[in-house]
Amino acid sequence: MSDLMAEVQPMIPALRRYARGLLRDAAAADDAVQDCLERVVAHWHRRRDGNPRPWVFTILHNVAVNQMRQRVRRGIPAPIEDAPAVALATRATQEDRLVRGDILAALALLPEEQRSTVLLISVEDMSYAEAAQVLGVPVGTVMSRLSRGRERLRVILEERGLGAPQARPRPHLRSLP
Repeated sequence: MSDLMAEVQPMIPALRRYARGLLRDAAAADDAVQDCLERVVAHWHRRRDGNPRPWVFTILHNVAVNQMRQRVRRGIPAPIEDAPAVALATRATQEDRLVRGDILAALALLPEEQRSTVLLISVEDMSYAEAAQVLGVPVGTVMSRLSRGRERLRVILEERGLGAPQARPRPHLRSLP
């Protein structure tokens, strides 16, 4: 244990500098150094003979990277009182799912060559040239099929009352204050 203290204690200022450089937050850096030192103590028997400095810095680096990943996943903490109401509300998605189902049903009504072209361009985000290569047709044919397919989709959706959002009938709902 005394060799651990003798070798690790002089590294602490350098560990703190490195952690602060990585995390750019003094409190988070101190937490990372603390976690690192806990792991060093717990696994000191696993170190290899020689200079332990690279091993200790590797542990600190991994702890800091994990903290950065957690911060990205969790976001920036803020008191709920400071959060805007828009951030706390989520948009209802039930209607989106219904519309998505209607679009899929309308796609099924298209002829196969138009459906595959619309799917490759609009869903798979392929270029006209890539879609032409996949379908084995000229680029002009892809453009023509895409235009006809999109127009047919628009007509089918309008016939079902599902056209552009402005054209859809609005439900008669009352807003509560």
